[in-house]
Amino acid sequence: MEGGEKRTQLQLLQWMGERFLRGRPANPQPGDLPMARPEIASPRAAPHEIRVTWVGHSTFLIQAGAVNILTDPHWSLRASPSQRIGPARFVPPAIAWEALPPIDAVLLSHDHYDHLDEDTVRRLHERFGAALRWVTPLKYAEWFARLGIRAITELDWWDEAELPGGVRVTCAPAQHWTRRTLREFNDRLWASFALRLPDDRGIYFAGDSGYFGGYGEIARRTGPFEVVMMPVGAYDPRWFMKPAHMNPEEAVRAYQDLGGRGAFVAMHWGTFRLTDEDPLEPPLRTRAAWAAAGLPPEELRIPRHGETVRVAREV
Repeated sequence: MEGGEKRTQLQLLQWMGERFLRGRPANPQPGDLPMARPEIASPRAAPHEIRVTWVGHSTFLIQAGAVNILTDPHWSLRASPSQRIGPARFVPPAIAWEALPPIDAVLLSHDHYDHLDEDTVRRLHERFGAALRWVTPLKYAEWFARLGIRAITELDWWDEAELPGGVRVTCAPAQHWTRRTLREFNDRLWASFALRLPDDRGIYFAGDSGYFGGYGEIARRTGPFEVVMMPVGAYDPRWFMKPAHMNPEEAVRAYQDLGGRGAFVAMHWGTFRLTDEDPLEPPLRTRAAWAAAGLPPEELRIPRHGETVRVAREV
């Protein structure tokens, strides 16, 4: 498994030293990140409807006709091995746990603590049991088995699987890395995912990625897409973050590589403080990059936490 440029301890110390000397913008104030009321279809969306609700960070509830899917589910307070220390949420999960509809499948992009949250995994398993299908890149089955979860479908890049409701999922490349302990590095694979619905519409979930030259191939092999969920935050300092995290300009470029059509839904910003940019900057730069690229204004969606993006097909 290639990718995920390994950072040395010296580079990490250099980053911490730079932050100490120059500081970083303040955290958002109450009211800076207003939440929206989710428009969840209960129990499921209409046959030709797509609803994508942003829970926060990289967690979405995707309702596509007869299937309900979660991406990188995270309902804990902190993105950390410990709930006592580590990056804490600016806003709570935008869908209350008890308001979740029946979940058929989970797409997991990789194992970092802001994407793979053990407490949330346990809660989902307790609630939905073996009926819940977990779709991961390679080498996750052992981790899930320790939690008593065996309904795992591991996929290599370009592998496909069938989900409930006739939805086909393709595991696609990304440029990132994996690690949950100091002894690990890239022991597990990372990925993005493309969904193909029974009516042949497509949805793309980029997971976590630096910009790379593979988006054109993803479009050719798994597109076109009606909805593209793309990370726009956690990008500064660039010398440290560029291999693993896109900035807004690169995210817009990746969207163009993916075909430049469908709703661009921004994610991976405004939930946890992971890096050094102003937490409120990503939407501003995304809008500016979108306008500079001459893309249709109505296709840019920068949802509030809890906001639902709806795409209905005329029949």
